[in-house]
Amino acid sequence: MMGSTLQEPSPTVTQTTQAPPRRSADGIAWQKILLPAGVAIVFLLGWDAAVRLSGTQIFPKPIDVAKGIAELARNGVLLKYIVASLFRVTCGFLAAVLVGVPVGLLLGWFGTAFDAFNPMLQIFRPISPIAWIPVAILWFGVSDLAPIFLIFLASLFPIIVAAIAAVQNMQQVYVRAARNFGLSRVQLFRRVILPATLPQILTGIRIALGVAWLVVVAAEMIAVNSGLGYLIIDARNAGRRYDLVVAGMVMIGVIGLILDLLVRQLEKFDEVRWGYGTR
Repeated sequence: MMGSTLQEPSPTVTQTTQAPPRRSADGIAWQKILLPAGVAIVFLLGWDAAVRLSGTQIFPKPIDVAKGIAELARNGVLLKYIVASLFRVTCGFLAAVLVGVPVGLLLGWFGTAFDAFNPMLQIFRPISPIAWIPVAILWFGVSDLAPIFLIFLASLFPIIVAAIAAVQNMQQVYVRAARNFGLSRVQLFRRVILPATLPQILTGIRIALGVAWLVVVAAEMIAVNSGLGYLIIDARNAGRRYDLVVAGMVMIGVIGLILDLLVRQLEKFDEVRWGYGTR
């Protein structure tokens, strides 16, 4: 009788690989500061060099724009116009959020309502808010209501579309599970629909805020006599102060960056509140 030979399994050889060193939180924070600052410095140097090499007497150098901003600040005009623009954006944008989010959730949830109103929504959505300027002036005159109305229109449709898409793209397994647990409609909305749709709605709100800030500048060039948009057009017409024109453009960009950062912080707060992850 031949005995079967059993070979014992060879010991498993484990190869240890050294994990790449992780950057500290302080290193990441400094990188987020230094990299944008470096890009900004390179941009300013390139801007200054381009103006000097071209020999233009019209377009200002960065130092001229900085002096223009300082001049506006000393005269008290800069803060006044910034506050005027922010007031109009705040009123029109908040009105669009208060109307757009509920309307979008309802249209996304109720298929019959979506079928009834979606064609009309798609007709009005492509119309540029700038095209509404003559109508806004006709209805509201040269007052704050005209740009607020334009900002409302510009912000409303991105928010509605984002809310509709958020509801329609929601995984129905969560809704069915919630119904099996006997949740009421209010509980279903608060505990399932809202957490599931809020990230995409906040993305739409962030896009709408950028559009609103663009529209207020265009509206202030025509419909009112204050604000950063009015500053740009007035500086061009009154003495061709292109340093003040670019100064207004710079302030618009800086404030737009600050507004975007604020919305991003709101998104991070939402991630922590509902616990669906971090970016």
